[in-house]
Amino acid sequence: MTDTKSLEDASKDFAADLSALRDDISKLTASVAKLVKAEASATTDSVYGAMDAARQKLSDHASDAKEKISGASSDLEAVIERNPLMAVLIALGAGLVVGLLTGGRK
Repeated sequence: MTDTKSLEDASKDFAADLSALRDDISKLTASVAKLVKAEASATTDSVYGAMDAARQKLSDHASDAKEKISGASSDLEAVIERNPLMAVLIALGAGLVVGLLTGGRK
């Protein structure tokens, strides 16, 4: 009878331990899910921040390039106005070179 009683006690203890283990696994799963969600959110925020910084940098570089091109265009116009004959001769020479390089029509 004592063997049966100790077997029943051991079975109850095992069932209680198994139940506690299930609860611990459920809590651990919930904690891991929260951690993964928080890390994913932080990573997403980091990526969006990097994209915004890159977009701003690209915009700054584009406006700098636009200003430089505008300045170069103004300088070129001033040079053409000062030396119109030279500008025409340079354009003629460039046209001839391009025509010779492309082979022309035969």
